[in-house]
Amino acid sequence: MNLVEALRKHRLLAIVRGNDPGAALRTVRTLVEEGIEAVEVSLTTTDALAVIKQARAELGPDALIGAGTVRTVADAERAVDAGASYLVTPALVDGLGSSEVSDVPVLMGALTPSEIEAALARGADAIKLFPGSLGGPDYLRALRDPFPDVPFVPVGGVDASAARAYLDLGAVAVGVGSPLVGDAGNGGDLGRLRVRAAEFRKVIAGETP
Repeated sequence: MNLVEALRKHRLLAIVRGNDPGAALRTVRTLVEEGIEAVEVSLTTTDALAVIKQARAELGPDALIGAGTVRTVADAERAVDAGASYLVTPALVDGLGSSEVSDVPVLMGALTPSEIEAALARGADAIKLFPGSLGGPDYLRALRDPFPDVPFVPVGGVDASAARAYLDLGAVAVGVGSPLVGDAGNGGDLGRLRVRAAEFRKVIAGETP
């Protein structure tokens, strides 16, 4: 898959984590039903690999189901074996160009200009600007001058208003966890999740929620 093209198309990457694997799976399913098709399941989720595997089985081979919080090559290999079609790291990770995972695109975490260069040198397909809340949209604005062609995906503290600001400043997409998912991954109200999903879809489309 072309990760950058997929991110440009969908503009929103939902981040699911939780302590209830059944609830996490229901959360993934609900997000996709609500039109949020790019979903990352954090490996910090209880039985995350089983959640990814079942989501892949239910949603099919073309579903945009990825694994997040990938910190090692072993994490990456297990996630790919479970069915993840892309990998998301919280920081710089060496070795993701190895033969086992070389064909799987990577959204690699970085914050500073030096880390961004290091991530690109490691073969990152896009940069997860994390934690985005440290600098906010103004920090992305500052980075666009020296890195005009780098595909950035701000993650961390991205609420609806920040999401719109980041996209207006040239982010290819935004990664959103708790402001969108809330406590659904721990068994929270899926009805409220559907409401938040609808609100974020309007924001991503440039409408007033």
